[in-house]
Amino acid sequence: MDIAVVGVSALVPGSQSVTGFWRTVSSGRDLMQEVPPSHWLVGDYYDSDPSAPDRTYATRGAFLDPVDFNPLAYGIPPKMIPATDTTQLLALMTAELALSDAFGNDLSSLDRTRTGVILGASGLEQLTEMGYRLQRPVWRKAMREHGIDDEQADRLCDAIADHYTPWQEATFPGLLSNVVAGRIANRFDLNGPNCTVDAACAGSLAALSMAVSELQLGRCDTVLTGGVDTFNGIAMYMCFSKTPALSPSGDCRPFSDEADGTMLGEGLAMFALRRLADAERDGNPVYAVLKGIGSSSDGGGGAIYAPVPGGQRIALERAYQQAGYGPSTVELVEAHGTGTRTGDSVELTALTDVFGKDRPDDSTGEPWCAVGSVKSQLGHTKSAAGAVGLLKAVLALHQRALPPSIKVSAPNPLLADRGSPLYVSTELRPWVRDGRHPRRASVSSFGFGGSNFHVTAEEYRPGRAPMLRNVTSELLLLGADSPAELAGAALRLSGSTAPLDEDARATQLSFDAGRPYRLAVLAADRAQATERLRSLADHLRDEPSRSVSHPGRAHYAGPVGEPGRLAFLFSGQGSQYVGMGAALALHSPQALAVWDRAADWGGEFGCAPHRLVFPPPALNRAARRRQAQALAQTEHAQPALAVQCLAQLSVLTSMGLRPDCTGGHSFGELVALHVAGVYDAPTLFRLAARRGELMACAGAEQPGGMLAVECSADRLRDVLGPHLPKGLWLVGLNAPEQMVLAGEHAAVQTAADALSRCGVPSTKLSTGAAFHSPAVAAAATPFDAFLDVTALRAPRIDVWSNVTAELYPQEPAAVRRLLGTQMVSPVRFAEQVDAMRRSGVHDFVELGAGSTLTRLVSRNLGDRSHLAVAVDHRGTDALAGLQDTLARLTVHRARPLDFAPLWAPFAATDAPPRKPGRRGMTVPIRGSNYGRPYPPDAADAGQTAHPARRHAAAAGGSRTSLA
Repeated sequence: MDIAVVGVSALVPGSQSVTGFWRTVSSGRDLMQEVPPSHWLVGDYYDSDPSAPDRTYATRGAFLDPVDFNPLAYGIPPKMIPATDTTQLLALMTAELALSDAFGNDLSSLDRTRTGVILGASGLEQLTEMGYRLQRPVWRKAMREHGIDDEQADRLCDAIADHYTPWQEATFPGLLSNVVAGRIANRFDLNGPNCTVDAACAGSLAALSMAVSELQLGRCDTVLTGGVDTFNGIAMYMCFSKTPALSPSGDCRPFSDEADGTMLGEGLAMFALRRLADAERDGNPVYAVLKGIGSSSDGGGGAIYAPVPGGQRIALERAYQQAGYGPSTVELVEAHGTGTRTGDSVELTALTDVFGKDRPDDSTGEPWCAVGSVKSQLGHTKSAAGAVGLLKAVLALHQRALPPSIKVSAPNPLLADRGSPLYVSTELRPWVRDGRHPRRASVSSFGFGGSNFHVTAEEYRPGRAPMLRNVTSELLLLGADSPAELAGAALRLSGSTAPLDEDARATQLSFDAGRPYRLAVLAADRAQATERLRSLADHLRDEPSRSVSHPGRAHYAGPVGEPGRLAFLFSGQGSQYVGMGAALALHSPQALAVWDRAADWGGEFGCAPHRLVFPPPALNRAARRRQAQALAQTEHAQPALAVQCLAQLSVLTSMGLRPDCTGGHSFGELVALHVAGVYDAPTLFRLAARRGELMACAGAEQPGGMLAVECSADRLRDVLGPHLPKGLWLVGLNAPEQMVLAGEHAAVQTAADALSRCGVPSTKLSTGAAFHSPAVAAAATPFDAFLDVTALRAPRIDVWSNVTAELYPQEPAAVRRLLGTQMVSPVRFAEQVDAMRRSGVHDFVELGAGSTLTRLVSRNLGDRSHLAVAVDHRGTDALAGLQDTLARLTVHRARPLDFAPLWAPFAATDAPPRKPGRRGMTVPIRGSNYGRPYPPDAADAGQTAHPARRHAAAAGGSRTSLA
């Protein structure tokens, strides 16, 4: 089965676009809130006692924000809006977004005669609300039985009926769930089948299964499918309260050991599907490829609403049988995951049974498949749940990222077993995959009545639709021929009403570093950008001759002379940390591709750096410490740092930033030689892996450690004596006031204690041995032998040596000899930086992990003119750090950069298609039906809400009249 997802759309709590949905998911945003008074009033129905009749103990959920709906754009007379369930109205918008995403705003390439609409939907709220109005005989009977005469009873019944929307001609179609699909087919003139499928909370995947069948049987060329559910009225809350399935604590925590129930949500998610061959032929965007769908029923024996692991297991097995691959190749499951104790345990049991029987060939016994549930953020969207979960999985494949599932501090006990194939993914991470097979994800959705569906999909490797941009800050760049001109440009940009990312794209792509006056602003949002642009404009008016450098915020500079030479510096072992490079790999396909290639390279050494750099998230301090220790092992740290540097290089070199010379600190020197062309990237990885392996073995034979000491050489001699104790060596001079010692653990600890008593600060380094000392001499000979069979070339640019503080020689044989001695020779970094500055290097860009070398360069050069910047900043947003580095290079050094490669993966804009119709003719539509006389507007709701919950009224918005 090869079914392409060619268009996607979503209206969910917190966002009205697919990009917004992905930002919500990837950021771990929690959308739970108090029930808004537009839905029902807490004071009318709340009771903390779950057994209280006609009352609910739940007052929270996730709800749609108001959406501006243009009825004339969809051919709907405004007077029909109160008679039409909002699910039908919002579905029209969602359908248009999905079709436009696949076929363009005019839909000219869509063959409407062979396009169907099959959606998951249950009963609409309008049906129950209109039924309430028909209870007049019951009201009248009760009144008469309590002594109210007929005339007064009729008046009271009329008053009650006035609290409900009156019946009209449009009411009948407006309350039917099948008309959700019918309106879409009608409005967009589609001649394929249209229908809705009700399989309770499995409805949208049931609809997907039917849609795929239409494509496989050749009856349709395109099918719009997905799920819709905006029914969160009191009737729905009562259903879930009396089961009871809602969380008493008011939160949804799937797969957590604190899970105690679900919470309700609302939303719409749709997909345009085509046969993959047709999509490729017609040039449609492809987000992912559906490979298998399995369905089953639970059969007999249990309660009608109780899940059964055996039934779910059958659906899983059928999905993988159709897909033609096993669950061992699946690395993400977006589970049904409602957060109920029984439901989560049953689902985990079924998943563990199926996945546990088909482990990966290279399995280490550790979990390999992430499991999560978007319900932890958006609640249970019922009929739309499968579609919302599938959208999360499709976007994870498309973005090549493993998204988080939130609210798990300790996992369900079934996941605590180290032999489990599953783990809860609580952090956003790059999804690294070697070349053996594409990335694969699966989705489950189960419904009352024993309906089970499981879908498996894989990434589309030949090419992808544009990525969704998901950054925490944007970089704005401006240049001009005078301070006054630059100030004017800044003020004009500060008044822009365009999306911030559009302005960032436009200013970066048009920026000319050759203009004599330049500025940069980094901002998280439009308000921040406006404030910083105006502040710089004021500065340009008052002090145009004074440059500005506020890292992470704003930069300004005027004319600069001829720039000095540019050096790339590469960090050494000890700088590595778990998660390094994650932000860059998530944002840049180029950077992620390097990690993917390294996963293939690692097969030769049984080394997969990404598994240690981006491991399953640790849920406690002890687990985080174990992960850091594993990465710090020499055989792991050095190849991981090599890949980190290569990923950063892929981005910088694509922008045209190339060094005049290179250098490194300890291991980093191997990367410096690669950049100079001495060997290629796979060879660098092999050298790093072999060097790390040999040094680890030497360290095991002669254990030791390293100590960074914050003092001068003279002070060090004063404390430790003119001759270092036996087993301790001076192995590094990083700066005038920083020495590095190495030796046996006891000797290192003795030195640290002595220094501490004298008030000299020192820090033990995260290394696996006493590097650059005789303690690792056992590694030198076999490494020399490895170098002897490694092809080396003459450096194309200057490379500075730690050993000599001079340039590497040009002859490959001499390069080989010097590199062989480097691991057992002291690092003369301070001398090296001084020599580089004297040779004309003014600008230093640090690549690798963290910014230690950047600080050391500045400590060494002091007030001598220079610029030292780092690509990676540990503990901060790495992408924002890169943006600041690029800003400083372009503004303060006027270095020309090509920003186009940074924007190439992303769509030009995320703006929704324009709607026809009269300007301003919009109605604010949300999950609850429009125009209901009761509940009252938010202003009145604050008067009537339950006192303990009255603040919930602030969450609702007033409904606007159509008059």
